[in-house]
Amino acid sequence: MIINAIMIIFLGLAGGVAVGSGFVAFLTVLGIIPRLMQLTKTRVYIQAYEWAVIAGAVFGGWESLNMNRFFLSKWFMIPIGLFAGLFIGMLAAALTEVLNVLPILVKRIGMGDRILILLMAIVFGKIIGSLFQWLIFVHLS
Repeated sequence: MIINAIMIIFLGLAGGVAVGSGFVAFLTVLGIIPRLMQLTKTRVYIQAYEWAVIAGAVFGGWESLNMNRFFLSKWFMIPIGLFAGLFIGMLAAALTEVLNVLPILVKRIGMGDRILILLMAIVFGKIIGSLFQWLIFVHLS
């Protein structure tokens, strides 16, 4: 019984270190946060970005372990959802730009003259996927 508990603790710590290392590598090696600051011209808020990332990671990790439920008004949740969506969208855009995904994709599939169609497909796919998630999965649970 004690060996099982020690193994679970070890696997939990190893998984946390692996995920944390991947998150740090994602943010530092790819330069996501500096690129976001450059795009939004908010370099003066560098410490706010750092503290926001740290606080978000700690709070998210703590809440995923505790599984607390917050019963908040839907009017309070609307701005939170909008800001979360903006953050994810900007992070995805920065990652796409840093990795030069679109030029590589356009070359590979031979759509150089139809890049607007590709961009609109990505945008509408994100919109439809988000609506599907919210209307089907969130609304039914």
